[in-house]
Amino acid sequence: MQTDAVSAQFIVNLRGDSNQYQYIIMEFLQKLLLDTASVGHIVVLFAFIIALGMWLGKQKIAGISLGATFVLFVGILVGHIYFSGGWANEENLAAPSQVLTFMQDFGLILFVYCIGLQVGPGFFNTFKKGGGLQMNYIALGIIFLDVAVMLALFYLCFDASDKKSLSMLVGVLYGAVTNTPGLGAAQEALKSTSVDMGGLNIASGYACAYPLGVLGIIGSTIALRFICGISLKDEEEDIRRKQEENPKAKPYRMTLKVTNHSIDGKRLSQVREFLGRTFVCTRMLKDGEFVSPTHETLVGYGDLLSITCAETDNEAVTAFIGEPIEEFDWKEEQAPVVSRRILVTQEKVNGKTFGEMHFNSVYGVNVTRITRQGMELFADRALRIQIGDRLLIVGTAAAIDRVANVLGNSVKRLDHPNLGAIFFGILVGIIFGCLPIQFPGMSVPLKLGLAGGPLVVAILIGAYGYKLHLNTYMTSGANLFIRELGLSIFLAAVGLKAGATFWNTVTQGDGITYVWMGFLITTIPILIMGFIARKVYKFNYFTLMGLIAGSNTDPPALGYANTLANNDAPSVGYSTVYPLTMFLRILLAQAVILFLCA
Repeated sequence: MQTDAVSAQFIVNLRGDSNQYQYIIMEFLQKLLLDTASVGHIVVLFAFIIALGMWLGKQKIAGISLGATFVLFVGILVGHIYFSGGWANEENLAAPSQVLTFMQDFGLILFVYCIGLQVGPGFFNTFKKGGGLQMNYIALGIIFLDVAVMLALFYLCFDASDKKSLSMLVGVLYGAVTNTPGLGAAQEALKSTSVDMGGLNIASGYACAYPLGVLGIIGSTIALRFICGISLKDEEEDIRRKQEENPKAKPYRMTLKVTNHSIDGKRLSQVREFLGRTFVCTRMLKDGEFVSPTHETLVGYGDLLSITCAETDNEAVTAFIGEPIEEFDWKEEQAPVVSRRILVTQEKVNGKTFGEMHFNSVYGVNVTRITRQGMELFADRALRIQIGDRLLIVGTAAAIDRVANVLGNSVKRLDHPNLGAIFFGILVGIIFGCLPIQFPGMSVPLKLGLAGGPLVVAILIGAYGYKLHLNTYMTSGANLFIRELGLSIFLAAVGLKAGATFWNTVTQGDGITYVWMGFLITTIPILIMGFIARKVYKFNYFTLMGLIAGSNTDPPALGYANTLANNDAPSVGYSTVYPLTMFLRILLAQAVILFLCA
C-alpha cells in the first residue's frame, strides 16, 4: 500500500511537471510567433518565408517557374495573415518597420552589387559596332516604350495630378517587365519625395503585374513567330549556313614543305610575326622525326609542317612558307584533340587581352568560350582576361597543359573571396549613390541611391578593377549565392510590408486594373520592337527571343527560348543586352519617380 501511495504521488508530480513543461513550451512558441519585436521571431519569420518561397519558386507550371520571386508572394501572404489576424497593424507590422527597412535595403545592396560584378566585365563590350549595337538599339526601344505605354495608360485612366496612382503604376511597370532591382530603386526614390501613398505600397502593383508579365513575355515571342511567319527549321538552317559561310571561322588544314630560304632557322613565333597571319602548326616532320612543335621550335628548309589556319589565310600562308604536299598521312602521328576548361588564377595575365596572349599562334590552341560570373562570353581579341575566368580551350593535351601553366588553373587560390575588397566597393558605391545630381525641372536632386550607386561602382570595378590591382573576384557559385541571398531577403521584407495593404489593393482598389495594364505594358513594346528587329534588322528568331528575354531581365523567358533552340543563339542575345538593360532599368526607375512624382 505504501508503494502504491508513492507511485500515485510520483504520477501527480509528473503530471504537474508535464503541465508546467507544456506551459513553458506554449509560452515559448507564442513569443516566437507573435512577439514581433523578438529577434527569434524575426529570424523564424524570414527563414520560413524564404524557405517556402524558394521551394514554391522551383515548381514548374507548363514548364515555367517563377524562381526567387515567389518569396515576394509568400511574404505578402504572411504579412496579410498577421495583419488580418490582429497581430500586426499598419504601424506595427509582422516585424518592426525599421528592421524590415534595414533588411530590404541591405538585401538590395548585396543583390545589385553582385549583379554589377557579374555584368561589369562585358558591359562596355556590348556597345561595339555590328550586331551587338543593333541588339542594344532594340533593347533601348523596348525599355523606353515600356515607360511610354505606362504613361499613356496613366493619363488615359487616371487623374493627371494623382501622384499616388502614378507611383503605383511604376510598381506595375517593373512587375510587368519582371525587374526586381528596379522595384527596389523606385521604392528608395519614393522615400525622398513628398508623395502621400495613403497606406499603399508600390510592391502591391508589382505583385499584381508580375505573373502575367512572365507569361506575356513568352506569349509575345510566340505571337511574333506567327505574325512574321517564322519557321523554326528555317531559322536553325540560317544559323548553320552563316556559320559555314564565315571564312574566318572555318578552319583550313594543309601540309606544307618549307621552301622559303628566308625562314630557314627561324623560330615558329618569328615566322608568324613575319607573315602577319594567324596559323597553328600542330605537327612537324624534321630530319625524319615527328615533332610536336612549340613557338620556340626552329623551322628548317625541307621540313614538313601540318598547318591549320583560317580559310581566307591559306593562300597567304602557302605562298610564304612553301609548297603544299598532297595526301600526306599524319593520322598515326597526330595527338588527339581534346577540350578542357582552364581557370585563370595567375595575376600577371589579369587585364591582358586575348589578342595579347596569342593563344592560337603561340600555344596552338583555340579558346572557344569564356565563362565569367555565370555569363558566357565570346573570346574576342579585344576582350580582357580577368581572374576567375573559365576558358574552354581546344587543342592537344600537351598544348593545353602549357596554357594551363601560364593561366594558373589553381582552384585553391580562389577558394577564399576577397571580402575586404568587396565591401570596400560597396562602401564606395553607397557614398557615390548619396551624391546629389541636380537636373533642371526636378524639384528633388537625383541620387543613384542604395541601388544605383553600388551598381555603377560594381560595373566599373568589374570592367576596370584590374587597372587598380583590385581583386574583387568571387566564384560563380559565391556570386550566385550572395545574389540570391540578397534578393530573397529583399523580397521577403518587401512582401511583409506590402501584405498589410495588398488584399485591399486587389479587392477594393485598382488591383484588377493593374493586372491588365501590366499585361499591356509587357506585350505592346515587345511586339512593336520585335517586329522592327525582324523586318528591319533581319534578326534570327532564336537570337530575337534571347534579346527579348534579356531586355526584360527574365530568366524564365530565356529558359523557354533555350528549350526551342538547338544552338546558343538565345544566350548570345540575352547576354548582349542584359548588362545595359539592367543598368537602365534601375536608373530609369528612380528618374521616373523623381521627375514625375516628386
